Amino acid sequence: MSPARGAPQLTGFGPVLDARCETLILGSFPSEASLAAGHYYAHPRNQFWPILGALLDEPLVELAFEERYRRVLRHRIGIWDVLGACERRGSLDADIRAGAANDFTRLGRLAPHLRSVLFNGRTAGRFEARFRAHGYRTAVLPSTSPAHAGMRAAQKLDAWRAALCATIGDPPAQAPAPSEELR
Repeated sequence: MSPARGAPQLTGFGPVLDARCETLILGSFPSEASLAAGHYYAHPRNQFWPILGALLDEPLVELAFEERYRRVLRHRIGIWDVLGACERRGSLDADIRAGAANDFTRLGRLAPHLRSVLFNGRTAGRFEARFRAHGYRTAVLPSTSPAHAGMRAAQKLDAWRAALCATIGDPPAQAPAPSEELR
């Protein structure tokens, strides 16, 4: 079902990123629950924090969001979304209209050591080829959203583990420089 005309114009969040990040996880756009809470992956049934916590051996689900972000950053992992704004009613990616991509040309300044970009779901994964073309290691992962119920949590965890392990190899001699084409 498409959103009705006049769907609200929504603005997402800024990046959780620092100069030490080597891996970036990109989602599509925050859910209604996340927007209301003001934090990434705030829907209680989203599996992002349990999966990432298991992979990093961190009790992320038990922590306040700001501490979750600090712990993830300690592992040199950043979090952001491919879209910075869109029109949408509800939380489904299929209902996103008039999406405006985030300005990824800033990545070179924000995270000069970034070498891997993981995409949380197929909607975010539509940007994968752009990042791969600029030299980043990439992988499109199963969505952690509760709307993606076609795969068990253990299967998602296995897929995320394999992708994270595959992207953490030796860093390239020089981090790729983002360009205008990433937008």
